[in-house]
Amino acid sequence: MGMTMTQKILAAHAGLPEVKAGQLIEADLDLVLGNDVTSPVAIGEMKKMKVDGVFDKEKIAIVLDHFTPNKDIKSAELCKCAKEFAYKNDITNFFETGEVGIEHALLPEKGLVVAGNVVIGADSHTCTYGALGAFSTGVGSTDMAAGMATGKAWFKVPSALKFVLTGKPAKWVSGKDVILHIIGMIGVDGALYKSMEFTGDGIAYLSMDDRLAMANMAIEAGGKNGIFPVDDVTIEYMKEHSVKEYTVYEADEDAEYDEVYTIDLSKLKPTVAFPHLPENTKTIDEVGDIKIDQVVIGSCTNGRIEDLRAAANIMKGKKVAKGVRVIVIPATQAIYLQAIEEGLVTTFIQAGAAVSTPTCGPCLGGHMGILAKGERAVATTNRNFVGRMGDPESEVYLASPAVAAASAITGKISGPDEVM
Repeated sequence: MGMTMTQKILAAHAGLPEVKAGQLIEADLDLVLGNDVTSPVAIGEMKKMKVDGVFDKEKIAIVLDHFTPNKDIKSAELCKCAKEFAYKNDITNFFETGEVGIEHALLPEKGLVVAGNVVIGADSHTCTYGALGAFSTGVGSTDMAAGMATGKAWFKVPSALKFVLTGKPAKWVSGKDVILHIIGMIGVDGALYKSMEFTGDGIAYLSMDDRLAMANMAIEAGGKNGIFPVDDVTIEYMKEHSVKEYTVYEADEDAEYDEVYTIDLSKLKPTVAFPHLPENTKTIDEVGDIKIDQVVIGSCTNGRIEDLRAAANIMKGKKVAKGVRVIVIPATQAIYLQAIEEGLVTTFIQAGAAVSTPTCGPCLGGHMGILAKGERAVATTNRNFVGRMGDPESEVYLASPAVAAASAITGKISGPDEVM
């Protein structure tokens, strides 16, 4: 029996000719990631291990993005801990404040991940890098500590689900809508500890930003990772952003999948996930009349330049509805600068939105947009669990940047066609 794309990458990094689903392996790591929340815990674990130094200062990335710019004394102490560790160990890829970006947008932009890599990160959305044809997955801080110390990690080889994407998406249908549709279809545990492998001719119509958003949310279906084949779009992106050598792996024709799903992208509509799970999806024509208090456009899922362009396209020349707070957060400094140069920031401010420096901020209820009891938000983020963005009795509705921008203008959950 052949191997899936994920299994081939893991086999190569374990030094094995083949691996099978369920097999336990030890694999070499190309990158270990931590942030301001998880790195200090990992650093504490390394002290317990009595480990002096890291396995490779070039293969560790520490990104201070969650509660930064520091929102309080505790967050400042966490950042101080991570910074001292990074400087002590001469970590090459340490990013804070003026150099920072939301980690899962920043690392691909900096060219730190390429096709064929194995990456672990002490953050659940590390699965984002599967968009580049890499195996990447989230781990706990203890595993991050072991990875920084040894450059290796243990894995149970995942079985896989295959998603065959066909057709061309309609104008306002983005990668966010595709992945919300999939999660709504299979559920938040539908891919539990499985690899979500995307294929089909429809991928040609998905930009790298679309793919990054989709891979990012594989964990919201319970997936171990999400992964896309390496095509011309991938190669062009890597050439633009990285000097690292990459390796292209392809699934064998006789690879075994637990399930195969075929999805016609041309039939999808803008999709919204209702509280309090990403699987509670409805298409925009099924939403009804739901008034909102806040809109957040940003995050590691949808804070990239195409996301900001889509939102600005809808908001240009219009005003945010009375009583609605709109917060726009470019995912990296480079994206922020590009948004300024393209006039997108001007559009947002003229419409009545606030524009922030890169931060995870409101996505995890950190800062920059916390919800009060009874308030509702439309967000381009990835999770809408109870209390995720503030009070346990607040509500978060997940949507694409286009739907979020349209909702900002109308003051209720709306599709782009309602305002364009």
